[in-house]
Amino acid sequence: MTNIIVGLDIGTSFVRGVLGAINEDGGVEILCVAKKPSVDFIRNGAIVNVGQMSIVVKDVIDDLEQNFGYEVHSCVTGIGGKYIESLNSHGLVPICSIGKRDREINEDDIKRVIDAARAIMIPPDRETLQVIPKDFIVNGVNGYKGKNVLGTQAVRLEVDVHIITASKTQLSNIAKCVEQAGYDLDYVFLKTLAATSAVMMKEERELGSILIDLGGGTTDVIVIIDDAPVCTLSIPAGGNIVTNDIAYLKGIPLAVAEKLKIESGCCWDELLVGNDSEVVIPAIGGRPPEVTRKSELCAIIQSRMREIFTMVKNEIVQRSGLTQLSGSIILTGGGALMSGVVELAEYTFKTSSVRIGMLGQFGGVEESYRTPEYATAVGLVLSDRGNFKKAENGRRDSGVKKSKKSDFEHLTSSSGEEIASKKGFLSRVKDFFF
Repeated sequence: MTNIIVGLDIGTSFVRGVLGAINEDGGVEILCVAKKPSVDFIRNGAIVNVGQMSIVVKDVIDDLEQNFGYEVHSCVTGIGGKYIESLNSHGLVPICSIGKRDREINEDDIKRVIDAARAIMIPPDRETLQVIPKDFIVNGVNGYKGKNVLGTQAVRLEVDVHIITASKTQLSNIAKCVEQAGYDLDYVFLKTLAATSAVMMKEERELGSILIDLGGGTTDVIVIIDDAPVCTLSIPAGGNIVTNDIAYLKGIPLAVAEKLKIESGCCWDELLVGNDSEVVIPAIGGRPPEVTRKSELCAIIQSRMREIFTMVKNEIVQRSGLTQLSGSIILTGGGALMSGVVELAEYTFKTSSVRIGMLGQFGGVEESYRTPEYATAVGLVLSDRGNFKKAENGRRDSGVKKSKKSDFEHLTSSSGEEIASKKGFLSRVKDFFF
């Protein structure tokens, strides 16, 4: 089989893998998924034990191979957390020489103006991951998008771009994990941008929306306006800090606290009205079992989750200057599975346009990927589809590659539109404020 792509999401709590195939129409079918815990070998998104993490990566891909009966040779993966930084830049190039008539813009001109925009100084320990055009300006008139600028008569061409850089050390650690596991690494994408391609509708991207990836060690965020990213950021807090709070306040081991959070946790107390049942904390050491209530757990969880959402809100305002958007807030990652997370986000961001990033139907018999925790892994498969050439998996050039995409529309032309009906979304469109 020559049309296989494996997306590998290396997270603080789990490594998740998705195996997808490109069909004859260019669409993607998700064929199988796998995941393994990684919490002992990664801290807040940073790989701290490359050797052990490579074993986890191999175990995940081995499961994919056994589930589907196909030998995998390579994969695509993502990067996020504090190792990502972004900035906006501007480029300008002349289209015609002085004294000569204007001419049509061609692909070389677009490449030149993007190269001009990316010609900025970045620290030596960082590498440019992606350069994404936000807006092309022709003869001083803005509003041109992507291929629409081709063939336009012009004297000069300008572009506003969003530049994403990544830590060289972390990129190297990711590559080592994959290579030591015995596989080639095709590309590395920004995690939140990949997730956006899987769960955000075109209307949401155009109106202005926020994707919040609630991970174990970090909360990663991307803001999309007019179909292009304007702000990416990461908060060094996630689901693990909630677990730590429960463990500390209840005096129990982390493993027990994590189990309580998953099975009985809630982060919106109004959902417990009339349902504040007892929760049994199992016997630990010489201590007998204890009884608490869901409302007590909720008080701990809600306080920390509200703090995380407030930090996200404040960082967006500080970094982008935005105080009003008209699209949606979309929650992905394992934290999006917690009861009450939508209601808490609605309260914090003062909007009713919050939803869980559930994935659409991609065909095949596999259904377990259709949860927000697989948004990034599925998005990696969708994002790499544009780079895919008709060659066997693993016979593309190997090694660490940054995404070569410079057109955001290419990254988001997936089935995110399938997630929710257009009518349902538009009926909820309402400006939300910070």
